[in-house]
Amino acid sequence: MKLTVVGGGSTYTPELVDGFARLRDTLPIEELVLTDPAQDRLDLVGGLSRRIFTRQGHPGRITTTTDLDAAVDGADAVLLQLRVGGQAARQQDETWPLECGCVGQETTGAGGLAKALRTVPVVLDIAERVRRANPRAWIIDFTNPVGIVTRALLQAGHKAVGLCNVAIGLQRKFAALLALEPSALHLDHVGLNHLTWETGVRLGGPEGEDVLPQLLTDHGATIAADLRLPPSLLDTLGVVPSYYLRYFYAHDEVVRELRTKPSRAAEVADMERRLLAMYADPALDEKPELLAQRGGAYYSEAAVDLAAALLGGGGTPYQVVNTYNHGTLPFLPDDAVIEVQAAVGAKGAAPLPVHPVDPLYAGLMADVTAYEQLALDAALHGGRTRVFRALLAHPLVAQYAYAETLTDRLIAHNREHLAWA
Repeated sequence: MKLTVVGGGSTYTPELVDGFARLRDTLPIEELVLTDPAQDRLDLVGGLSRRIFTRQGHPGRITTTTDLDAAVDGADAVLLQLRVGGQAARQQDETWPLECGCVGQETTGAGGLAKALRTVPVVLDIAERVRRANPRAWIIDFTNPVGIVTRALLQAGHKAVGLCNVAIGLQRKFAALLALEPSALHLDHVGLNHLTWETGVRLGGPEGEDVLPQLLTDHGATIAADLRLPPSLLDTLGVVPSYYLRYFYAHDEVVRELRTKPSRAAEVADMERRLLAMYADPALDEKPELLAQRGGAYYSEAAVDLAAALLGGGGTPYQVVNTYNHGTLPFLPDDAVIEVQAAVGAKGAAPLPVHPVDPLYAGLMADVTAYEQLALDAALHGGRTRVFRALLAHPLVAQYAYAETLTDRLIAHNREHLAWA
């Protein structure tokens, strides 16, 4: 089995490689190819990745290349984890929206739209090259904004599934609180990427006993503290929202906070410099503890599980993925990309039935789905008017004066990445 990681020079990659090494019985990789345009980063990340495989006794080989076409040739699956514009572009995404009083964040709001506009054309070009090299290969997208990018891939006819680590992270947290193995819990996870709610926590599987009410009674304060939301809100909702919902439920509070501290992009850029210095140490043969602060916890386990299921090698029977709605949530278009539990196999992901969704959540999902449709139109076809329409539709903007100003600033800060600008 050959698996290719596009964006293999990312500091995330050793987390992924560690998972491949530990879970080699689930996903028996013969060749892992790391590809990235940055040769210097590839050298550092590739060296550590080989040492991790050696330390853990993995028999597969790891190769690195800046040649994308060579990297994807013959690949059974291609995992996308790229960041167009790097941390410098992320720094901008998190900064200029704050000047207008809007959340500055890399996956939602105005910053998320900027990332989508930069990213979608690049991802579609990569996907076409994958299809030419091997039309049977699966594309696993971990590149944000995952919902919009996955929708772009599916609309273009690619064999693609989107992946996020939010659900697996919550599963692990809930299992620890309940003193259970993570595999004992099945989440009723519903929504869009980075806009999700856990409406049930079931023992054993989709039909198991729902222990969410007891979880909130016994551990609601702990969960609320992790989400940085008041326990009374969780009591009122009776569900566990994703931590990304704080941008919506406490928008003005978040804006005030973001204006008084360094951006997450600045923190990550500093962390990346330190990580790359560690990766250069030839004695290092395991992922460093600092990597846990980089984000992407349990990403490797989710990726292994998904790749194994898509390639017919096993994996857990149900997984949270991003895929077409196809009537699962009747209040959304069939071609909306939703994030739910699905049965995953060699034919792809088939969403499981979802209990009727409370209008409180369904309404926000519908709003953000409309934004994502307009965002994808802007990413594919360009133009100031399309960008403005997408921003006006986003619940975190939603005022014409903000949308006008943010449109101009988005284009000004991203002109080098927008062919039409």
